[in-house]
Order: sequence, then C-alpha cells, then structure tokens
Amino acid sequence: MTVRTITTSTLKTLKNSVIGNPAAKLALAQDTALIHLLVNCIKHPSTSYVDTQGSHDDIRIESAHVIASISYGMYPYDISLIHANALHAFLFALSNMKPHDPVQLKSALARGLRVLSTAIAEVVGPSQLGLRTWSPDLRSEAKVALSYLFEFDCLNIFLPLLADPSSQTNIAIAQLISTTVRSDAHRNAVIEWLPPAERSKEIKGRRGWEKKEMVNSSSPARQGGWVVRLLVNFLQKKDIKLQEAALSAISSLAMENTVVASTLARAWPDIVDPPLNIVLNLTKSRSTDVQLTASLCAAHVLRANASHHPGSIDYSAALNVIHVINRVLSSSSETTQNKIKTCYTLYHLVKDDRDLCREVYERGTLEKVVLLAKHITPLERTSEWEEDEPESILALREATLTVIAAISLFDNNIRREVADDLHIVPTIQVSLSHKNIGIRHAACTCLRALSRAVSIIRTNIVDSKIGMELFAIFKKEDEDPRVTYAALNTICNLVNDFSPLRPKLLDQGLLPRLMQLLASDDINMRVGALWAMRNALRKSDPSTRQTVMTHLSWPRLVMLCNDSNTEIQEQAMSILRNLAEDEEGVDYVFESIDKETLANCITSGLESSNEDVTHHTACFLANIANGSREQQDFIFAHAHIIHAMHDCMTDGKSDTRCPLISCIFSLVQSNIRRKHELNEAGITSTLRHMCDWTGGVISMSPGGHHRIHVDDDKEAAKLARSVLDLLEHSNIGDLL
Repeated sequence: MTVRTITTSTLKTLKNSVIGNPAAKLALAQDTALIHLLVNCIKHPSTSYVDTQGSHDDIRIESAHVIASISYGMYPYDISLIHANALHAFLFALSNMKPHDPVQLKSALARGLRVLSTAIAEVVGPSQLGLRTWSPDLRSEAKVALSYLFEFDCLNIFLPLLADPSSQTNIAIAQLISTTVRSDAHRNAVIEWLPPAERSKEIKGRRGWEKKEMVNSSSPARQGGWVVRLLVNFLQKKDIKLQEAALSAISSLAMENTVVASTLARAWPDIVDPPLNIVLNLTKSRSTDVQLTASLCAAHVLRANASHHPGSIDYSAALNVIHVINRVLSSSSETTQNKIKTCYTLYHLVKDDRDLCREVYERGTLEKVVLLAKHITPLERTSEWEEDEPESILALREATLTVIAAISLFDNNIRREVADDLHIVPTIQVSLSHKNIGIRHAACTCLRALSRAVSIIRTNIVDSKIGMELFAIFKKEDEDPRVTYAALNTICNLVNDFSPLRPKLLDQGLLPRLMQLLASDDINMRVGALWAMRNALRKSDPSTRQTVMTHLSWPRLVMLCNDSNTEIQEQAMSILRNLAEDEEGVDYVFESIDKETLANCITSGLESSNEDVTHHTACFLANIANGSREQQDFIFAHAHIIHAMHDCMTDGKSDTRCPLISCIFSLVQSNIRRKHELNEAGITSTLRHMCDWTGGVISMSPGGHHRIHVDDDKEAAKLARSVLDLLEHSNIGDLL
C-alpha cells in the first residue's frame, strides 16, 4: 500500500491493513521512506500535513499505533524500525511532552514504546515463552537498541511515567518492564533507579560510610526501590489490568533477585500485609489472567528468596501456586495460551529443585502435564499434520515437554512413572523429528532427563530405538545449535558404562562428531563434548581408550588440562582420571605423557580454585598410587605435587581430601620409607589434626596459616587415622 499523503484517515487504514497480516507488514517494513516518515511524525510531524493542533496530535497518535502494529510479533524484517531509530523517536517524544498535551497522545506513545521494546527484547532473549530463532544481523542490532533503552538517561524518561495520573500509561510502562527486563544488568538498572527528588534525599540523608538502606525504614531501598514500591501500590488498586501489569513487572524484577524477593516477603511499614501475601491473595482473583500472572510472580519470589538457603522454600505459599496450575491444566475450557503460561509458571516454580519436583509429582500435576502433551501430539507423522498445526498448539507441546523434563530430572521413581506408566516415550519420539525447533529441543531435553535412569536406557530407550533417532539428530551438522547441545547432553548419558548403546554410538561416528563440537566457539558445546568423552572412557576397555585418544590426542588433552576455563579443565582432568582407572590404564597414561608434563598437569589441577577440578585431580592421583612402584615414586620425585597435595588437604572439601588421603595410604602401604617425605611436607601433621575432629573448624599448629574445614568430615578423619596407624605401627622391614 503506497501512502502519498499523511492524514489520520490514511494512517488508520494503514494500521488496519497490517493487523494480523504478515504479508502487509513485510511490504510496509520494506517501504523505508514511509517508515522514516512515520518515525518523524512521532517526533515532530510536519505542519504541512495538518491545519489544527487537534489533527497534529491525532497524526502522532495514529503514527504510534501503526508502528506498534508493525512491531507486534517482531518479524525478522522489522530491522527497518531499528534502522529508522523508532525507539529513540518514542523516547524523544515522551521526553518533550507538555502538561497540556492530551492523555491519549501520552498513552499511545507509551504503548508504542512498550510494543517496540518488547519486540526488540524478544529478539535479544532469552525468550520468556519457548525458543525463538532470529537472524544474527537482527539480533546484533537488537542488542544495541535494548542496551540503549536501559541507559540511565532513557530510564529517566519512561520510568517516571509509572507515577503518571493515567492508568493506561502506568499499564504500558509496567508491561514494558515485564517484557524487556531479560538480564541481571537491566534488572538492577530498573531496581536501583530513583527519581531526581528521591535521589537527592538519599544522598543527603546518610553519612558517607552508611549504606543507603540503613538510613530509615521507609527508604526506597528498604522497599525494593522506587519502581518496586510503586508497582506494589498498583497491586492494591481495583483495576484488574493494572494489577496484571504490575504483577508481571514485579515478576521480572524478582526473578533470581534475592534482594527484591526478600523485600517482598517481609512486612512494609505502610501496608497491612507483606507484598508477597498480596500477590498470593491475587492468585484467587476472579480473573484467570490475574491468577496466572500472580502465580508466576509468586513462583519467582519464592524461588529467589530461597536461592541462598536450599530447603527453605515456603511450601504453604507454593501450594497456592500449584493449586492454580492444577485447576488450569484440568480445565477443558481454558485457552491454549493460558495453558502455555501455566506450564512455564510450573517450570519456573520447580526448575532445579528436587523437593518441589517431588511435590508436584505427588499432587498429580506432572500426570496432568503428561496427559496434556499426549493429547495434543498425534503419533502418526504426516506432512499435513505439521503444516496444519496452529502455532499455539506447537508452543503448548514445547511447554509441556519442557516442564516434564524439569520435573523428571532428579528422581528415578518419577522418571519410571513417566516412561513406564504414563508412556511418554512415543510422544517424545514423534516430537524429535518435528520441523519446529522448539519442539525438537524440548524433546531432546525430555529424553535427557529420562536417560538418567539406567533401567529406562536399557528398556524404553533401546527398545523404541529413540536413542539412535536422537543420535541421528545429534550428527546433523545443519541442525540448530541449541538442539544439538540438548542432544549432546543426552548423548553424555547414553555413552555411560551401563548403557548398551555405547559401542553402537562409538562405531557409528560419535567421536568425529564430538571432535567437531570440541572445535566450536561455544564453551558449553566444548564442555559437553569433553563430558561425553569422559563418560565413554569410564570403566572402558583398552580398545575404547585407544580409540578415544586417537581422536582426542594426548597433546590436546594436556593443553585442555591447563585451559584457562575451569569447566574445560575439570572435564580434561576427569578424562585423565577415567583413563587411569586400572593398572593398565595408568601404564597407558605414563607411556603417552612425559613425566614432567604430567607432573605440571597434576600440580595445576591441585592448585585450581575450582573444587571440581581439584577433586578429579585428587582421584587421578589416587589411581596413580595404585600403580607400580615406579609410578608411585613419580609422585615423590616431584616435590611440588606433594606440597600441592598438602595445600588441598588443608583447604579443600571432603570430596578432595578423601581421595588424597587414600592416595597417601596406598603410597605408605607400598613403601614405609616415604614417611620422611610426608613429615617434611607437613602432611603427617595435617593428618593428626584431621583426627582431632570436633565437628567444627580445626586450626593448624600455632602460627600456621591454614585452617581445615572439617564440618561433617568424619570419613576424611577415619582415613587419616588409618594412615597414621600404618605409619606408627608398621616396621620398615615388613613393607620392603
């Protein structure tokens, strides 16, 4: 549609033509001259198009509506709006609003800013509802635009509108916060923002050494910040739309933010109930939209509040959320969109929490999700099925599989019920080959959770051949990287020593594909590839070890053991540990790496600040100590290894100390003459201190710099006593 003259009539026609019409959106987005004209109208429309102030404002309002209509859904071609600086235009227009400007203009500008910003944030991610795919160019430009939105000067323009007399403007800005805050940096920027007047009060009201929240109990910091305080006030209004928008905004700000969550959970001086109680009461609203938004908000507050205190979740509050979830999932009249929201609320409530996963399993929530997934997933694969399925059903299937994976992650009983009693495997299997990326990703994630059970690998996964179907997806070089990574996580389980699929996967090209991924720029992919090799080596035979190392190579393994990334270093040290699980494996390592290089790898691992790296290094040393006399002597021939062992025994956790003490026991048992070296290194003294276990923190000798943390470390103390008994009661002649 070509627009020659800008009038309110032509703009309204233009707006109506693009609503729900992707082809019309594309045509309009490609008309760069018109896009720039609309953007300029928002900032300052040309007086040549208008005769009165009224029509001047109307053109600005309708221009804002047209851009909002184009932005809604943010198709990949909407990069033209970013190039035209539409975001800046909205912010500029809002910053220059005059007191006599009509409320409708301010609301239209605020709404336009919200829709455009939401579309940009959805491109940047992470997505709030499932996976999305965007071109790299669009994503790169969207990141710059979103960063601009959260600059201090921009926050000074739109955040004060939360205090605007117009509820429509309040709603638009609250919705903007809820949909655009996707990172900790942006979250903190909004939380810490203050209006100029309160900013100066905070500075004047405290001495330099005081934290701002200590000054008075009613300070914005005590109430989560100015924005949070205002949003909580909106919850107490009777406007349902305002309540819903405020709940969404609070949800985004409280997500993984302990400070905001704890603030919302405690009493405030100027309201009767703690804000969290207000949120929980709104889960009983007559409006389903408010119920669901309140449930998501409560889920984020509860999880963030308990994030630093495992096991401290407020279960009575969580049950309020679970009740809403069960009701919506059980209802045949609820919309598909509401069920999608419900699944993601459940996901955020239970994710990575074993006890909450068990709770929703026992209350029948998991069964409802599985039955829903099966109900909307035909098991016959036809092209017509994939072409005709509504987008909402695809999104719901992705959501159900995602939450099934989260709930099944920890408990074998749950996994067995899902696989054996609820028969979810055929649903996962048909979803693995779906053209929708989000569904394939969710199916891989679901299979990963189930493959953590040995019995399911040996029965359901092998019998259905779903494991090999997943492997085919994993090997596809043109697959979406997120799907490949999810499949890789499942492969890590399928190559364990208890899996019948290990030899088949190795024979059909697993290692070449892992080497491709190891060369990736994605650190998670590299870690996953090494993890799969590590599992393939566990309890492996010499032939498998040689096959793996032919692909990985010893020089590369040495390099990875000294990598600057501790996750890479952890996997590399674990590979060394698994290679040396028996005497033949220890010989293989010593034949393949020169002793100086190996000694340096071990010292580097023991000196790592990462506890997992030191643990695997300690276990590798314990394996060496079970080798030949010459291999044991190697440890004592390198004093830096002995000193690093001593430091780990004093500073490390039980998981690291126990294998180190076992290593020392084997060394002493083999040759009591090593007692002198142990005394010299201070190890004997350290073992004695461990035996003085009192359930607290044991200091070293007076003047020493180390303190041994031995809370609940009875196993290490028991092993230390065994070593000391051996040192004190054995005769040298008996052990030669």
